[in-house]
Amino acid sequence: MSEFTGERVIPGAVNDDLWAEHIARYAFAAKYSTGARVLDAGCGTGYGLAELARAARFAVGLDVSNDALDYARTHYSARFVQGSATALPFASASFELVTAFEVIEHLEDWPNLIAEARRVLQPHGIFLVSTPNRLYYTESRGAEGKNPFHVHEFTYAEFRDALGEHFPHVNILQQNRTESFAFTSAEPAHIEMRADNTRTDPDQAHFFLAVCGIERQPEPRDFLYLPKASNLLREREQHIHKLEDELQLTKEFLAKALDDHQTLMRLHAEQKEHLEERNRWALELEANWRAAQARIVQLQEEFRAEQAAAQETAAGYAAKVTQLEEENREKTQWALDTEARLAAELSAKCEELLQTVSLLQQAEATVTERTVWAQGLQKRVEILEAQLQMIRASRWVRMGRIVGVGPKVQS
Repeated sequence: MSEFTGERVIPGAVNDDLWAEHIARYAFAAKYSTGARVLDAGCGTGYGLAELARAARFAVGLDVSNDALDYARTHYSARFVQGSATALPFASASFELVTAFEVIEHLEDWPNLIAEARRVLQPHGIFLVSTPNRLYYTESRGAEGKNPFHVHEFTYAEFRDALGEHFPHVNILQQNRTESFAFTSAEPAHIEMRADNTRTDPDQAHFFLAVCGIERQPEPRDFLYLPKASNLLREREQHIHKLEDELQLTKEFLAKALDDHQTLMRLHAEQKEHLEERNRWALELEANWRAAQARIVQLQEEFRAEQAAAQETAAGYAAKVTQLEEENREKTQWALDTEARLAAELSAKCEELLQTVSLLQQAEATVTERTVWAQGLQKRVEILEAQLQMIRASRWVRMGRIVGVGPKVQS
């Protein structure tokens, strides 16, 4: 089973009052189930269907929750089907009794529950449906506010009109928890009942239980369910014991709270002393801070004076820089003029040098030419001298010289 939320009754997991509130409806419905084909729509954990199935000819429970059905199948031998109460998986006119207790307020499409109950019900059958009274239920929850599991809650008139759209015969009973006195023997016996002043304003009812018919008006049957746990005096005694236990716990809690209070008072005193010490430290710190502030003001004044002096010095430096820049511009202009003059003179000298080089090259060419001519002349002289020597050495010439013929060669 999933976690219990209080909206689905699990036998043994709810208190006696809540259990009695739910099982009483099925005790009332059991009067109509004898020998009938019964459908419990929204059967939950199946305890109610087990009550109806005791005298029924056929009984089946339907619920949308698989968790609830797993519990029902484990604990009861009746038939259970998974499905929605707004789309019943049964043929029309299949049942003589259809019950839907504390289901309709959980449904978005609640009108379909009423329509489906009418469809599967035989013409002579009975539809029993219950829901909380919105006026009482809202008041009873108080600060808790609206039930988050309820989609739509009904007033008496709204519930009656909604059922009347599908069922010609509607009798709405009021379900209230009442106090009673029971006189019973130790052995089972017939119980006679007397009820005084059970008629109440429907707006004051705790729950509504409607008895709806198609072809016939269901016979009005007021019903009183006396649960086994309804010994109010015993319940009150148990409640008193519970309150006494809670009171003891409250006293223990109060004693602990007083002890904690004393501890807190002591801590408060310590905190106060510590705070006063901190305040003294803060005052001293503030005095130091104020002195520092005064020193900062003094330093700011000194800084402003030094800043003014620095600005004056900077102004003098700026004037000197301006003067130096002017001198620099004049010297730069002189250097540029000198550079232009020297460049012109250099250009003239270079031109003159080029002319000199040209003349030197011409002279060098002449010298080379003269040298070549001189070298050629020297070579011819050498040739002639060689010829002359040859002539002088010739015996024919010597002989001719002796006889006085031939050329005369000077030695």
